[in-house]
Amino acid sequence: MGTSTYAVGSLDALRTLLRDGPLALREHADVVIVPTAAAFIGVTEAALLTSVPFDEYDVRVEALMVSDRAAAEDPQCIERLVNADLVVLCDGSALHARSVWRANAFGDAINDAATLVAIGAVASVLGDVMIDPRGGAPTTGLGFRRGGALSLPSSDDQMSRTRSLLGSEVALIVIAATGIAHHDGDEWRVVAGDVVVTRGHDVVES
Repeated sequence: MGTSTYAVGSLDALRTLLRDGPLALREHADVVIVPTAAAFIGVTEAALLTSVPFDEYDVRVEALMVSDRAAAEDPQCIERLVNADLVVLCDGSALHARSVWRANAFGDAINDAATLVAIGAVASVLGDVMIDPRGGAPTTGLGFRRGGALSLPSSDDQMSRTRSLLGSEVALIVIAATGIAHHDGDEWRVVAGDVVVTRGHDVVES
């Protein structure tokens, strides 16, 4: 079975995706929110904020309060991910999310999610290459979705450094607050909003 993954730049972009985009939720769909990346700012608050865009839809929403590797070992949480119709990853620290989800069954279940939405900075963890937000250098991601490195916009200097370090071998997909990109199981495509794709310093179509 293939996967369908959306990277959205913000909760507002998630609202747009649900209202106008190609992601159609079936009636009574099972939506699971994963606020791991928000551990340093509060998983409960992040989960509540992320649930709001779903209030107008007839779906079941549950948050898994997994903030560390110990919690990620809970078999019930893993089972909830496996059975969910839609898994939503909250915005926050991609580096923390990577450390919690790497090389365990919880991360495997995220990787295997049939339909996945990653909000904001956390989307950058999905690729083989991720961009370290502390300085813009490429580092190792989780390798869940291939075909490019995802990033939020940063300063001109940092974005130039990132593009120079990546070179032309890896597409850099920069997703601003309104941006929506989709991965069909093979490659990333721009759906809507402010998304810029480059190879090296050259803008390319995607």
